[in-house]
Amino acid sequence: MPAEIRHEGPLWWALGLTSIVLLAEIAGAWLSNSLALLSDAAHMATDTLALGIALVAVRLARRPPDARRTYGYARFEALGALANGSLLFVLAGYILWEAWQRFREPLPVASLGMLAVAVLGLACNLAAMKLLHAGAGQSLNLKGAYLEVWSDMLGSLAVIVAAVVIHFSGWQWVDPLLAVLLGLWVLPRTWVLLREALNVVMEGVPAGVDLAALRADLLAHAQVQGLHDLHVWALASRTPAMTAHVVASGQADADALRRELAGLLRQRHGIAHLTLQIEREGNPCGTGCEAGGAP
Repeated sequence: MPAEIRHEGPLWWALGLTSIVLLAEIAGAWLSNSLALLSDAAHMATDTLALGIALVAVRLARRPPDARRTYGYARFEALGALANGSLLFVLAGYILWEAWQRFREPLPVASLGMLAVAVLGLACNLAAMKLLHAGAGQSLNLKGAYLEVWSDMLGSLAVIVAAVVIHFSGWQWVDPLLAVLLGLWVLPRTWVLLREALNVVMEGVPAGVDLAALRADLLAHAQVQGLHDLHVWALASRTPAMTAHVVASGQADADALRRELAGLLRQRHGIAHLTLQIEREGNPCGTGCEAGGAP
């Protein structure tokens, strides 16, 4: 059983805990007038989204293609990331603008309420980390979710420190300062999320695939004389696919060559979903082409 499916239960628990913290931080930010809590809630939203995407990837991986969607439903992952990433950019922009206003005219913050919500967030993050720890070493999907929750824990710690400082010193400017720092932390991570999602939608070369090295490996085979119409894209964030026309020498066994190249692509580049069309040297495609997928 794949690690993602075996650890789906902990993923659901982690998503539930982070969602509770997200709602608590939004409510706490409203009641305590803390911009830092709202900024941490934006950070929490990115991580809640990441956990949701991890679960979507697990669930959709089981859903077979159908007559309308021959590649299945894996790209819902990228579409969801695009929508949520765009909203998070707007929210981060609002937080930075509001922080600037509060630097000019500081507003009182209920530090004890801010502290209580941050402590709740820390406790939930520690519990979620424990739930995800077992699967983090077995799957990139689960490892990403674990790292997201780990970063949540750091954000909660930062808010706790800010609440204590405000309570004992009365320095209200600490709240907008922390909001700016957390906002600037969220923006780059949100941009990475959007960039990866756009790359999937635009059928760009997946992260981790070196197209030049892949081309060189194919051309290095003794029976490969040429290569054209090479396309590598992602069905989902971690599901690369590939098609290519391979010009083989006249004496090459097309089926054996296809199997060898498919094995090479799986081992060196992690691409298992591929179609290779074998063409004979000196024979244009359409008169003697032999196409086939990976065995």
